Amino acid sequence: QVQLVESGGGSVQAGGSLRLSCAASGYTHSPYCMGWFRQAPGKEREEVARRYVDGRRWYDGSVSGRFTISQDNAKNILYLEMNSLRPEDTAIYFCAAGAPGSLSCTYRYWGQGTQVTVSS
Repeated sequence: QVQLVESGGGSVQAGGSLRLSCAASGYTHSPYCMGWFRQAPGKEREEVARRYVDGRRWYDGSVSGRFTISQDNAKNILYLEMNSLRPEDTAIYFCAAGAPGSLSCTYRYWGQGTQVTVSS
């Protein structure tokens, strides 16, 4: 049974930093990809960062240069380092992962989300 548990959200002022963690359990091997999504009130959920099992990374333009996705393979933890935070980054952040053994980046599992609030 795959489970994803996020932590690290909170409230910061604009320009501050936070690091989100996503602990993954139930995987024998790292999934093909893992990603971070966010959903602001009244808006659709959007992907902001993705990491592939071979180390490649993708970022949405709105966070590129400010957010960094990384993974501790030994501990099965996915991180999202968020710097230079802006009020528009306020959202619930979710991590997501593909199915075990899948060779495509199709997200199947989701965490419960962690709130990030950035004040101006």
